[in-house]
Amino acid sequence: MRLLPQQEKALAHRSDWKVGALFMKMGTGKTRVTVELVNQVEDLDLVVYVAPLRIIQPKEPNIPKISDEVQKWGGFKAKEVIYIGVETIGQSDRQFLQLFKKISTTWKTFLVVDESIKIKNIGAKRTQRLLQLSEMVEFKLILNGEPVTRDLLDLYPQMNFLDPRILRMSLPEFKNTFCRYTTVTKRFGGYKEYSKEFITGYENIDYLYSLIGQYVFESDLDLQIQQIYEDVSYSISDEDKQEYYRLKTEYLDDEKLMMMNNNIFLELTQKMQHGYCCSEEKFEAVKEWFGKYPEEKSIIFVKYIRSMEECKRRFPKATVLNYKTGSYGLNLQHLPYTVYFDKTWDYGDVAQSKHRNYRVGQEQDCRYLSLTGDVGLETLISENNKKKIGVSEYLKKISREQLRKVL
Repeated sequence: MRLLPQQEKALAHRSDWKVGALFMKMGTGKTRVTVELVNQVEDLDLVVYVAPLRIIQPKEPNIPKISDEVQKWGGFKAKEVIYIGVETIGQSDRQFLQLFKKISTTWKTFLVVDESIKIKNIGAKRTQRLLQLSEMVEFKLILNGEPVTRDLLDLYPQMNFLDPRILRMSLPEFKNTFCRYTTVTKRFGGYKEYSKEFITGYENIDYLYSLIGQYVFESDLDLQIQQIYEDVSYSISDEDKQEYYRLKTEYLDDEKLMMMNNNIFLELTQKMQHGYCCSEEKFEAVKEWFGKYPEEKSIIFVKYIRSMEECKRRFPKATVLNYKTGSYGLNLQHLPYTVYFDKTWDYGDVAQSKHRNYRVGQEQDCRYLSLTGDVGLETLISENNKKKIGVSEYLKKISREQLRKVL
């Protein structure tokens, strides 16, 4: 099968370099380009493919593994190929040391990191260990659809993984060169204070592109099919509403919330949403949806174990996935219909989830059903996702009194 135009451009852009980044939008065919790029290097002894565990060994039987996707495009032409989870590198000393020894005793290795945004935290053990491995390897490639999900600092560890000489600066130097930021300090009771630093803007972006541009290929997705969205409202039971408002009163009267700590606010919204996550009208709406579109060709995204178990019980033919484990890296073109059963604050997860089926190889229109309950929290999450902001951004702008009105 011939390469698509954007894949040919990626291959041409990256062919002359030993390290590089494919920041191609979800669904544009990064895996195909990766196979071609790796196989351009002759006499490879080892290919190490690092990716989230969910795409190396999916739990759902009808979800393909990344190794299957690689084989579909001819496989890596190396003496040995190792697939390993990025989580495994961070959590297992034994497997990390085995991999370290393997690379150190191999002549020519190609190291690929899929979903490289997973190494955006420079202080995380997984990031530090991958940076350690990268120093041992000549050929390196990182893949991601959205290289920045939080702020520009996400780029720093990814570029350092490829080669520290690309940026030639420390993290504080990077931050001071490209970010504008401010520190907000709040005082409580005259003796306790809480400070947090916020990035308020960026500068010298042209200079940043001049440093990284030759190593990065970016591509947008352009398919001749539609994404069609439908929103259905449902009512929460009186019993669930009573518990919802009880939690709202309890939390918003708690003096700790004056600190506007994200964890406390998230705990509030999690408990409130969990209380009505299995409202009967939600299941009725999904059942009606499956009267129009086949259950066996549908994905249901959920947020809670409770709603996952109940959706699996009621809709056994559908593929039920959690946002965090199912929104990234999976190729699900055979499932063109998607139900958002629970809402989530994380717009990045929502954006990623839409590209599990809306991607190269999809020949049908993709349809998405979103369920919205009749309480303030549901509307709040929907509005924040439309604005593409999350809980952190929201909390900068709202007081406890405003929360009482909104929720």
